[in-house]
Amino acid sequence: MTQPAKQPTVLAVIPARGGSKGVPAKNLAQVGGVPLVVRAVRACLASSEVTAVVVTTDAPAVAGTARAAAEALGESGRLHCVQRPEAIAGDTATSEAAVLHALDTYEAEHGKAVDVVLLVQCTSPFVAREDIDGVAAAVAREGADTAVTVAPFHGFLWRDGSAVEDHNYGVNHDKKVRPRRQDRPEDLLETGAAYAMDAAGFRTHRHRFFGHTALVRTDPARVLEIDDPHDLARARALAPLLDPAPLPTREDIDAVVLDFDGTQTDDRVLIDSDGRETVAVHRGDGLGIAALRKAGLPLLILSTEQNPVVAARAHKLRVPVLHGINRKDLALKQWCDEQSIAPERVLYVGNDVNDLPCFALAGWPVAVASAHDSVRAAARAVTTTPGGFGAIREIAAWLLGPTLTAPSVNTPLPR
Repeated sequence: MTQPAKQPTVLAVIPARGGSKGVPAKNLAQVGGVPLVVRAVRACLASSEVTAVVVTTDAPAVAGTARAAAEALGESGRLHCVQRPEAIAGDTATSEAAVLHALDTYEAEHGKAVDVVLLVQCTSPFVAREDIDGVAAAVAREGADTAVTVAPFHGFLWRDGSAVEDHNYGVNHDKKVRPRRQDRPEDLLETGAAYAMDAAGFRTHRHRFFGHTALVRTDPARVLEIDDPHDLARARALAPLLDPAPLPTREDIDAVVLDFDGTQTDDRVLIDSDGRETVAVHRGDGLGIAALRKAGLPLLILSTEQNPVVAARAHKLRVPVLHGINRKDLALKQWCDEQSIAPERVLYVGNDVNDLPCFALAGWPVAVASAHDSVRAAARAVTTTPGGFGAIREIAAWLLGPTLTAPSVNTPLPR
């Protein structure tokens, strides 16, 4: 009887040092509201080709964040953290050295040989499951010795040759000839996101490229490597466009905390001749908040403005309010402690830069569609509706379904 083919053991290794010269604590920096190391962990664990994932790090905070991400996905058994020795934890250490150490450690601890080892970089925030599947399958199933993600590249490359007699010159073209794009041979750019190597060959050559290298094409729109703060800012701006848009459900959260101005209003203030301020709110938001309250979700309005209109609106909605708050993040943390609610189970809705500290604390930072660009970039989800035009009603529909939860006929709805 023919024996079934052995399922190859594929180990994905994610190097994630605690330090970085370009961006401090880079691998814990958030893009789309998610730390870079978590983005890499999620992509690897989503791959159908990967047997196990190892995060190799010298930082307990990075290891703890990676473990929490795997636990949240119900994948604790497939995620392992390896303490990287000091000798290969500095700025000059190579990724190959970290992968070799992680490979040896995993095999020693688990008593099983690895067939294919992957190198997956946290610094490529938009690495996708398809990228990891592609490089792993190329080596594990299709006969390649190594594999790398690449993207089509059509630019003209130049090199500064001012130090030599040839002066400046074209690298991939003759500068005297300018062929049309469709008439030029296609170049492929190494993305830096994912690599795969036959484990035995990698041990022999101690380098990520040897033998036959398969080129696994990926979407050029997702090619970005974070080396400095400008790269990080670009990644955060692109995240709302490139990331899948998972929306929270009732099972994901234990509380909802709402900013007021610009979130429940359109951020305008009308002042009468006596100096009294008025704002416009949306009836749909009142309905949504009533439905959330009826569903048993703890609610809080948190505002920096010490304004009677905030308190009056909160009173009408029957929602607790903290306003005139200087440090909203500290107030949010204290409220969570008092309510025995884990911050990572809080959905926080905001619109401007004073909400960013709360975004860093809450597990589900949500920006309204009219939010400042930096807030949208830091959010885990963004409404399609602007603040003051039913954005809170939209969020309630995410959590409770499009029809919300019908309140009792005897319970008047806030207007």
